[in-house]
Amino acid sequence: MVPGRFDAVFFDAGGILVLPDPTVIAPLLTTYGGSDEIDVHRRAHYAGMAAKSRTQSDEGNWDSYNLAYVSAAGVDQAHRDRAADLLGRTRSADLWRWPIPESVAALASLSALDVPMSVVSNASGQIEWVLAHMGICQAGEGSGTSVRVVIDSAVVGVAKPDPRIFSFALRHHQDTAPERILYVGDSVTMDVGGARAAGLHPVLLDPFDDHPDADFDRISDLSELVAVFS
Repeated sequence: MVPGRFDAVFFDAGGILVLPDPTVIAPLLTTYGGSDEIDVHRRAHYAGMAAKSRTQSDEGNWDSYNLAYVSAAGVDQAHRDRAADLLGRTRSADLWRWPIPESVAALASLSALDVPMSVVSNASGQIEWVLAHMGICQAGEGSGTSVRVVIDSAVVGVAKPDPRIFSFALRHHQDTAPERILYVGDSVTMDVGGARAAGLHPVLLDPFDDHPDADFDRISDLSELVAVFS
């Protein structure tokens, strides 16, 4: 990504700003041999998303994610199907609430550079409240970083990879051409595919190099965006 080429950035929420709360999930999986280490569960999420992308699973199908997650979390092989089923029943929309520390810091750094930002997320009607409640970001003033708008697919009635979801955020960025807006997500199917179809420039957050053959830009940490906008 060439510095000076982009003028704004949109973020997905899940996997970019928040993760399924590992303080809740980890104890559930230790019964099956899973680790209780937070960093292990952070890695497990991206392993799950990589599996979901490889199988081109749609938004409603998390089977491959669940199995890859519990495997990466160290669940004993004999118990992985059972643990994956439990994860699928436990990982509710409300559990997407654990702030990613590096992302929270990067939002503040980008705000200090006056970078226009918004959030576009496939969610269940809760994500705007969660982001504000956890002090991550909100539309306007608040305890977190100020962004222009937070778009929740359940609220607007359209979900990624349908490119129409981005139009709700683009209304708040009419001063910027779509091709000069980055969209940062963690799903090849939902985020890269949707952003491309909407004319935005996709960036995959890939902290564990799960997509070495990608034909799109990748970053390992949101702090890498600071150099793009400096």
